[in-house]
Amino acid sequence: MKNNKKVVATIEARMTSTRLPGKVLLEIGGKPALAYMINRIKQSRLVDDIVVATTVNDSDEPIIDLCNKIGCKYFRGREEDVLLRVLEAAKSVNADIIVELTGDCPFIDPDIIDKVIELYFSGDYDYASNVVERSFPDGFDTQVFSVQSLEKVARMTDDPIDRVHVSCYFYNNPHKFKLANLLADKDSTWPDLRLTIDEPADYQLLKVIDQKLQERKGMFSVNEVISLLKQEPELIELNKHVRAKELRDG
Repeated sequence: MKNNKKVVATIEARMTSTRLPGKVLLEIGGKPALAYMINRIKQSRLVDDIVVATTVNDSDEPIIDLCNKIGCKYFRGREEDVLLRVLEAAKSVNADIIVELTGDCPFIDPDIIDKVIELYFSGDYDYASNVVERSFPDGFDTQVFSVQSLEKVARMTDDPIDRVHVSCYFYNNPHKFKLANLLADKDSTWPDLRLTIDEPADYQLLKVIDQKLQERKGMFSVNEVISLLKQEPELIELNKHVRAKELRDG
């Protein structure tokens, strides 16, 4: 299916996020959130490599220290041009296909990652994701496109919004690209549910979910998270007041 294409997950991560600085290193399940996320991505059948796309800022040295400690590859680029940073990170490990992820999604589901990759390869698509039409909870965003396509986008736009948010040029220009979107099944559908880390309340919810599900089993799925929250709906009150950001902060 992959036609010998090297599929690489890039994770945008930095310490100076606006609403919750240092969020990618907050502890979940006894390890930093970024390490927790990387461990989940490693369960993907179709991702060949992982690279953390961080910045040249001194403030991001702790991210480099973590990557060295856990043996994860990393690339340091410009903070403000995230598009170029992700592109260069992917090229630094000889990627053909990019799975764009953000470091504030520690619960990322490897099964969803694989389904979006499979969707991408199922047709002559420029871009496949589960975000153009939202059905999964926020925190499971997965976007797939080729290095070649992102190089094309980099040449086509200098708009600061596009440069900061990497892949929005694809889905904002459907007349220029062939797009595919993965919809959640009935048990996974809950687009208004926040399972990402932007604020302290989000972090508290994710910690509680992890504690409850780790007691039952290790690598839980999005369906198991949703099932828990339907059984214990009071948990949702922890971050219900948090306003979602329109686009990711990488």
